[in-house]
Amino acid sequence: MLLKQKYCTLPPFFDYFHFLKSQSSLSSLSRFANLSMADVENLNSVPASEDTEYGFKRPEMYSTNIANSITSYARHVFVLYKTPEAWLSHVEEEGLPQRFATLLKDRKSDLLVQTKLNVCEGGGSDGDVLIFPDMIRYKGVKDTDVEGFFEDVLVNGKPWSSGIQEEISGTFVFVCTHASRDKRCGVCGPVILERFKQEIGSRGLSDQITLKRCSHVGQHKYAGNLIIFCPDSAGKITGNWYGYVTPDDVPELLDQHIAKGEIIQRIWRGQMGLPGGEAEKVHEQKVIPNGHGVVKEESKGFTGGCCQGSNGVSCCQDETPKPEPIKKEVKKCTIWFQPLDKEELYIGAAVVGAIATIAMAFTFFKRSG
Repeated sequence: MLLKQKYCTLPPFFDYFHFLKSQSSLSSLSRFANLSMADVENLNSVPASEDTEYGFKRPEMYSTNIANSITSYARHVFVLYKTPEAWLSHVEEEGLPQRFATLLKDRKSDLLVQTKLNVCEGGGSDGDVLIFPDMIRYKGVKDTDVEGFFEDVLVNGKPWSSGIQEEISGTFVFVCTHASRDKRCGVCGPVILERFKQEIGSRGLSDQITLKRCSHVGQHKYAGNLIIFCPDSAGKITGNWYGYVTPDDVPELLDQHIAKGEIIQRIWRGQMGLPGGEAEKVHEQKVIPNGHGVVKEESKGFTGGCCQGSNGVSCCQDETPKPEPIKKEVKKCTIWFQPLDKEELYIGAAVVGAIATIAMAFTFFKRSG
């Protein structure tokens, strides 16, 4: 227990690095951190020879507004399969991923919701399937199981009849490290991943955040690319995409987005479950302009007041203004489509009465004569 308390009070890894460097060799430090010499040297940087072409100093970095640069979809399926080093450029063209990809294409019209497929590192968990935002895991799906699994789970929205459905919790971060598909993701992704490991460890969040390498997510030019699935202030799972991410952005993603639910505009690509128009509204109204601040949650039928959401997220809103009363227009009586005042009405009545009197007198005179 004392050892654990002492470890929790240690400064971040790199501060500790400088402390140990004066007292031991670099190889001792490497053994302490359970990293290789190359990992220690490159934990937070890209070799200068690659940085300007493939790394974080590329001329294309921040050259494009990347907000809403993802297509609309409502469900994300991750198939655990081998490791990125073993993936083909198009990993969906072999084995288990290929079976899922083929069915998604052929039976797209049968799906109740738009579904996106990605592959993430498996290792000893090959064949497991993660489904977001459902937060469900199925273990050991085999090639021969895919059609039945697809029919039960993805088409009919029911638990898989041949497997056990497990609930998953916490935050999931998927970093694109698909080097065989594009070298930019292959160079940037691993560096971002290592920075996440460092920051998660220093914050004691290893049991709350699952970090995985994943296949191509689209738009290599936005590398580093990553997706974060975590609950918002209402407990609803959201999947937010980020691009142009650098190692320096990782602490903010942990402290702002994951801890507080605050979207960081400058590197935000979009959110799962939002159609194009809604995504535009989120970008214009809910996204944090400078990467700091609170995202206000929308509330339908809200008539005033304020509430405090979970994780420190406020959903205060101004009172909805009451509609102005509708003014009824009073129409005036008209003759020949022109309005008449009182005096004109009296004169008209007198003339009509006189004409009627003369007509009656003329009729009486004619009969008596």
